Amino acid sequence: MHPETINTIKATVPVLQAHGEQLTRLFYQRMFENNPEVRVFFNQAHQQAGSQQKALAGAICAYAENIDDPTALVAAVELIAQKHASLGIQPEHYPIVGQNLLGAIKELLGDAATDDIINAWAEAYQVLADIFIKREAEIYRHHEQHHGWQGFKPFTVVKREANSAIISSFYLQPLDNQPLSPHQAGQYISVRVPAGKNAESMRNYSLSNKPGEDFYRISVKRETAVQDDAPNGLVSNFLHDQIDTGDTIWVGPPCGEFTIRTPTGSPMVMIAGGVGITPLLSMLHASLEEYEKAPVTLIQAAVNGEKLAFADEIAALKAHHEHFDWHIRYSDPTDNDRYLGRFHSEGWIDEALLTTLDKSADFYLCGPSGMMQHCFQLLTKSGVAREQIHLEAFGPALQLAG
Repeated sequence: MHPETINTIKATVPVLQAHGEQLTRLFYQRMFENNPEVRVFFNQAHQQAGSQQKALAGAICAYAENIDDPTALVAAVELIAQKHASLGIQPEHYPIVGQNLLGAIKELLGDAATDDIINAWAEAYQVLADIFIKREAEIYRHHEQHHGWQGFKPFTVVKREANSAIISSFYLQPLDNQPLSPHQAGQYISVRVPAGKNAESMRNYSLSNKPGEDFYRISVKRETAVQDDAPNGLVSNFLHDQIDTGDTIWVGPPCGEFTIRTPTGSPMVMIAGGVGITPLLSMLHASLEEYEKAPVTLIQAAVNGEKLAFADEIAALKAHHEHFDWHIRYSDPTDNDRYLGRFHSEGWIDEALLTTLDKSADFYLCGPSGMMQHCFQLLTKSGVAREQIHLEAFGPALQLAG
């Protein structure tokens, strides 16, 4: 990238910090109007809630701030590239994004959008697009070589089961009966379903089963609107209401960078909130089988016993592995929960609970964004290094600071 381009991009950082979300709202509005064919790649509930706009604004600002030090963005690039590959993003989609982004910058800045600024952002965007295109091509080749396919292919639902009052699991096997290569514990697959007349929608769901089995298992929470003017989860409700044993859905190969990074023999702590147990359950199976006697701790947070998922499965693991410690915390236990006594403590995850943990462990967090931010801050405050904390955010990327 030309030095003049770097200087110009860095000079726009204050504007991005002040008006980043306004820019991304303009961008999405323009793109969906000019290129409605790309709408299928985006979660409209996140669009309506504004979380996707906020996440993109943060990403653009981070790119501008680190334009002269791209190594600072390696982790973010990998996360986004994996998401793109799970949805089937192709090189021809990048000019669409670039044209609409530059158009949004011009509209936001008005007369202040000089040729130097527009040309600098055009060059910077193309450099970033080329990085993504190259990395995504590598992921697609890996899918073809390791899993035997890329894109989407049909899978049959061979079993469906309820795991809690709001979570159901779907066991999937390929319709072509080809064997499944093991996924990495913590990864997700993309599911494509009908979404109205001549339309489809895609969502990522974590694989909750042990790697190496002859099926994929996704465990889906029925997502309901959190506010009156927001829609219910389109794909999750379709799966819960329309899909049962014997039905066919289209599935993409496993993707994702939230995987076990702990050296063999070192301690691991997993903290799950609600449906965030899904990738951690796959990690739990893998770690207990492969890591022999290394201590593994799971803190599983749920509202109450009705919302606690996979209790029987985790209890069976606990019974067979002496080095596995399981702590259940309910934020709002029922009278029946208290009578049965099938949990260990109540309230939110707090400093008192986390201070009992081994600070040398690797920590894997998955759950609601507020919970993960809270746990991240408590862990770092207690002396756990940031590089020991690994997170999986469902939806737009999680902002940990601020």
